[in-house]
Amino acid sequence: MKINYQLLKKETHTQARFGILQTRRGEYETPMFMPVGTRATIKGLTAEQVQSTHAGVVLANTYHLWLRPGEDIIKEAGGLHRFMNYPGPILTDSGGFQVFSLAKDKEKDISEEGVHFKSHIDGQNLFLTPEKSIEIQNKLDSDIAMSFDECPPYPVSYEYMKESVNRTLRWAQRGKTVHNNEHQALFGIVQGGEYTDLREYSCKKTVEMDFDGYSIGGTSVGESKEVMYKMIEDGVRYLPENKVRYLMGVGDPIDIIEGVCRGIDIFDCVLPTRIARHGQAFTRDGKINLHNHQFLRDFTPLDPTCDCYTCQNYTKSYLRHLITSKEMLGGTLLSIHNIRFLIKLTEELREAIKKDTLLEYRASFIEKYNSKKL
Repeated sequence: MKINYQLLKKETHTQARFGILQTRRGEYETPMFMPVGTRATIKGLTAEQVQSTHAGVVLANTYHLWLRPGEDIIKEAGGLHRFMNYPGPILTDSGGFQVFSLAKDKEKDISEEGVHFKSHIDGQNLFLTPEKSIEIQNKLDSDIAMSFDECPPYPVSYEYMKESVNRTLRWAQRGKTVHNNEHQALFGIVQGGEYTDLREYSCKKTVEMDFDGYSIGGTSVGESKEVMYKMIEDGVRYLPENKVRYLMGVGDPIDIIEGVCRGIDIFDCVLPTRIARHGQAFTRDGKINLHNHQFLRDFTPLDPTCDCYTCQNYTKSYLRHLITSKEMLGGTLLSIHNIRFLIKLTEELREAIKKDTLLEYRASFIEKYNSKKL
């Protein structure tokens, strides 16, 4: 089996879905949040610590693993799961986002064949094609591979986006043609920017290729929240109900709630570990900064409603001490909390979907989350 998605319940008042993602490494309820392990590691955490957050699927980055240590090394090690000692499912992105951010001259460096760019490590000239991206992911042996797509900036003209969507569709077909790992699912990616008709066109043409799941790309790239939520709505409108839906690169708590209300099943983002390394934590009362002096004598947990290892054992005062002293443990403990916070959020969203109380949950969460930010 590659993967299978079973839709169990649709929320009465929204487009939200509760379902089961079945993989060769277990079954996992959706909506879910995926921690990001760019270089085959969730930064600062062991595999056991990641599992303690109740994580299911985690994400690794094709581009970074291609450069270091190389897909052949990981294949020789027995695949990505053995290499990073993670027993749960792994999704690998295509590397497209990183590659396009490194391509300096979009007109010159992006061609029908692929993308020319320079390595962020040593400046070496590199060339990545849809076929190469899939070949790397086949060797990594992740449970879910992503199609190689063009990642346009925001905003761009209608003409540019139309050409980009068509190129992404051609690249998706090329990648699907060479994909040859019988244990690995392959997802297609819907693009189209803020243009409703291009989102519809991209969605329908991608679905015609019959991928194992579908992703909404091109969001959270500088657009307003209003535009972002419209992109999500346009992106899911023509997706099949029996396939999983993945919104790439979104990890703000309110954005996750809004995405779930619009029919998204899976989210990922580097945000929880990135802000942790800078001393910030999610709480029910909003995001807080542990550098603030007011936490010097605060001997309470980050969030009294949180069941994570950090909140069960450490206080804000101690965490502030670690952060201001630049101790590595500070980033680790905050990362554990932030990841668990988002995963627990999706657990609560699943319960609200089951009870048809998602709108009430959304209103209550947002009111409290925006009440004070420290």
